[in-house]
Amino acid sequence: MAAFHFELVSPEKHLFSGEVESVVAPGADGQFTVLKDHAPVMTTLKPGVVTVSGEGKVEKLFVRGGFADVNATGFTILAEQAIPLAEIDVAKVDADIKDAREDIADAKTEEARQAASEKLAQLQELRAAIG
Repeated sequence: MAAFHFELVSPEKHLFSGEVESVVAPGADGQFTVLKDHAPVMTTLKPGVVTVSGEGKVEKLFVRGGFADVNATGFTILAEQAIPLAEIDVAKVDADIKDAREDIADAKTEEARQAASEKLAQLQELRAAIG
């Protein structure tokens, strides 16, 4: 299968850069697959898993929003947040979800309740993506 250049960047770090055979990404309108010579497209991403395949290897990364740009030079994802699935501790995510629910129940102000609700929503997106 023909290869093309792919990069995945988040504000924290450059997570992936290299030649790949395919990338599956969670677009705002649904998952899409990019192969070499894909038509140019720019779209937003929803929270989900990006699957990168190349040289007989598959790497999966969770992204929480961002932008995807496919052009003649390759495919770039600028993610709001990105974490390799292999680095995610499911038990810790579950414990953090429980803590966030408790923070919502214990919130004394509307601002505190809103912040805890946003944190819970982000954790639930992550948990749904990892299964």
